Amino acid sequence: MTGTEPVPVRPSTRAVHRKKLMLSAMAAATLLAIPALTAATPTGAQAVTESAKPSTPRPTVVLVHGAFADSSSWDAVTSRLQRQGYPVIGVANPLRGLAGDSAYVSSVLDTIAGPVILVGHSYGGAVITDAAVGHPNVKALVYIAAFAPDQGESGLAILGKYPGSQLPPALTVRPFPGGQDAYVSPADFRQVFAADVPDGKARLMAAGQRPVALAAFEEPSSTPAWKTVPSWFLVAGADHAIPPAAEQAMAQRAGSHTEVIRTASHAVLVSHPEATAHIIETAARATS
Repeated sequence: MTGTEPVPVRPSTRAVHRKKLMLSAMAAATLLAIPALTAATPTGAQAVTESAKPSTPRPTVVLVHGAFADSSSWDAVTSRLQRQGYPVIGVANPLRGLAGDSAYVSSVLDTIAGPVILVGHSYGGAVITDAAVGHPNVKALVYIAAFAPDQGESGLAILGKYPGSQLPPALTVRPFPGGQDAYVSPADFRQVFAADVPDGKARLMAAGQRPVALAAFEEPSSTPAWKTVPSWFLVAGADHAIPPAAEQAMAQRAGSHTEVIRTASHAVLVSHPEATAHIIETAARATS
C-alpha cells in the first residue's frame, strides 16, 4: 500500500447496531400502515363494480300529435326530454279515424317492454285515451291542450257542449277517396291554432299541417284509459280551438293533476316547450 491510497474505515459495532434498529422500525411502520391503506382504498375490482352499478332506467315517453300537425311539433319538447335522459318516440298519428289511429298507437306500445308515459296533444288526447287500454306498462297519461273523451263521446260532441271554439268555421274541406279531409285555412291558422307562436313559425306550421279526416272528430271514444291510469293535464288558457272551459272540465272529470298556462294558445307545446316537458317529467317521476 502506498502513502497515497485511502485507508478503509470500518464502522463500529455500535453504529451497525443502531442502523439495524432504524431499519427494523421503518419496516414495522410500513407493515402497520398497509391495513389502513387497504381499508381506505377500494381494490380495482371494487372500483369497477361501483362505477358499473346501473342507474334506474327512465320510462319511454311516447308523444302523439294531434290534427293539423305532425311529430315535428314536439321537437323542442323532445330535445328537453332527451337531455334529461328520457327515450322519446314521436308517433306519426295517421289522422284517419279514432279507432284506426288508436289501434296504430297501440301497436307501437306493443313494441315497448318497459314503462311508458303516453302523451297526447289536441285530437291526440282522444287517441291515447283509447290506445292505452290493455297496456299495463303505460304508467301515466299526459294531456296537452287535448281531448280526453269519455266512453261514447266524440271530439265534435265536446265542442258542442262548450261553445267558443273558432275551429269549425276556419276549416277548409278537401275530398279524398273514401272521405273528406279538414285543414285549417292558412289565413286563420295563427289566430285559431297558434296565436302565441311567432308569425313566421306559424306560417310554416300552416303550410306543413297534416289534415285530419272529418270522420275522426265524429267517431265516439271507447273505454277511457284515464279511469284506471293516473293522468296529468296542461290547460291552454287562451286556446281558440278547444275551449279552456272544456279542457278544465275534462281534466276534472278524469281526476287529472292540472296545470294552467293562461296565455297559451292551442299550440302550447310549441310556444311553451319548457312547461310541456316539465309536466311530462312530473308524471314520470310521480309514477316511477
